[in-house]
Amino acid sequence: MTRQYSFDKSRINVLLLEGLDPGAEATFRAAGYDHVDCVTHALAPDALADAVANAHLIGIRSRTQLTADVLARADRLIAVGCFCIGTNQVDLDAARRRGIPVFNAPFSNTRSVAELVLAEAVLLLRGIPARDRLIKQGIWRKSAEHAYEIRGKTLGVIGYGNIGAQLGVLAEAMGMHVVYHDIVKKLNLGNAAAVEDLRDLLAMSDVVSLHVPATADTDHLIGARELAMMKPTAVLINASRGCVVDLDALADALRHGRLLGAAIDVYPEEPTSNQSDEPFRTPLHECPNVILTPHIGGSTQEAQANIALEVAEKLVRYSDNGSTMTAVNFPEVALSEHPGTHRLLHIHRNEPGVLSRINTVFSDMNANVAAQYLQTRDDVGYVVIDLDAEDSAPALEGLQRIEATIRTRVLF
Repeated sequence: MTRQYSFDKSRINVLLLEGLDPGAEATFRAAGYDHVDCVTHALAPDALADAVANAHLIGIRSRTQLTADVLARADRLIAVGCFCIGTNQVDLDAARRRGIPVFNAPFSNTRSVAELVLAEAVLLLRGIPARDRLIKQGIWRKSAEHAYEIRGKTLGVIGYGNIGAQLGVLAEAMGMHVVYHDIVKKLNLGNAAAVEDLRDLLAMSDVVSLHVPATADTDHLIGARELAMMKPTAVLINASRGCVVDLDALADALRHGRLLGAAIDVYPEEPTSNQSDEPFRTPLHECPNVILTPHIGGSTQEAQANIALEVAEKLVRYSDNGSTMTAVNFPEVALSEHPGTHRLLHIHRNEPGVLSRINTVFSDMNANVAAQYLQTRDDVGYVVIDLDAEDSAPALEGLQRIEATIRTRVLF
């Protein structure tokens, strides 16, 4: 499994999938990367495996699935960039074991998602989707029934991360009371109040908004039992992950008037491209007062431009100097520039004695080490060594002979 690379930008292949913002390509080219291949869609598994086999850096969004099998064919791959918040489309453990850090954009589309959720809350509380459907059918029904102002209502945020916290700030500006529930204690912004029990949050909220990752604990986090705890005048919004809400249970609650409305942006199964031959259907299609959107929470021009810059810069920084800060699956090391020296990157299995064997290589060479950094995470260790240029080639050969080595690179 040992791999060796020397740093030469003229030989680095960058593959950008799913129609990423042009700013991503521009960032790579401005940094001196000439081989940048841009594809406007996700690739089928076989085509993806073939394409990844030739890539050193790859950028994806949510539709591309980098499974363990795909990664096993990616012998040249040194890093992955998820141009979005989520990373569940990548087998993070498999990538780490192969010495591949994965980067994402946890902040760049926060505002876009929060704005969409707040807008949907206003529309749902006013019953706009149902009224829109009626008037398009030629039915004029002017009434204040089941129409409410957002001011004075309670927003319940489940998952008080970057998006949930910013949503709370925007909601307070609209006159809402904000409560939140999170499995980790979080410092509140504004006047938001933590609620320890999810059941209490569901019972007190007029708007419930979900902002949690896809995990075993959040699978069908909101089902028939949880929906029954909500007010019949409340609305549910899910802009997190498709597995979090039981859509059949939600459809049943809406059809029987146990819930005022819902907005869903994510689904358990989503098309892999905009050109799908099959019409997209969910159990919610015929339900009243429902807003259905095609996973566009972060799909604004501003968010995509910010994401393109953030993730591309992280990939360039890792490729250029080995920095791994904010990698979601990998030891995090913040590195300065290394003028006048070569930099060796050694990724290895996290086993006792590896650092000693690394230092023995340099000791036996009588090499002058200018700087050394070590960080570990789970089953992987990451050592960075700056040394004199004339020592880098023999040192690299020595590091390769260490049994626990996963991969090495030299930067100069």
